[in-house]
Amino acid sequence: MTWTVAAEPFDSSDASALRRDYYDEVASRYWQRPATAEEIADGLDDDGADLLAPPTGQFVVGRYGSDAAGCAGLVLTESAEPGTAELTRVYVRPAYRGTGGGGALLASVEDAARAYGVRLLRLDTRHDLVEARGLYAKHGYREVPAFHRRNPYAERWFAKEL
Repeated sequence: MTWTVAAEPFDSSDASALRRDYYDEVASRYWQRPATAEEIADGLDDDGADLLAPPTGQFVVGRYGSDAAGCAGLVLTESAEPGTAELTRVYVRPAYRGTGGGGALLASVEDAARAYGVRLLRLDTRHDLVEARGLYAKHGYREVPAFHRRNPYAERWFAKEL
């Protein structure tokens, strides 16, 4: 089987389910126990997902065969650095990890960013998201000093020149 990645509305049924699974995993890891339905709902409530649509960004869904198996988002930032955007909500369902989906999602978001004229793509993550940090490093993202403090859970920052 192969991966296909395409832009999709962040609130489609597949995208919504993937975003819910993403929040379930990151919250469960953070709390070191299964996240409650309320905690997942809180994570999804007013999470800025509306920025994951043109003209402020894009959301992509990756499919392994016909299964919705991963997602990623691009947010065009209004930072002091023109040509900068943020990578966010990169997630591959556990059953599909190790099949090339993470790299396919990153490539798709990077292509979208280039189409918007982005020259620097950056992201924040946490210490405990070891697999994500490995994925970013494998695909050319380098660890950089903190570029914002908006996310109270951010502990590590990465960037890649496009």
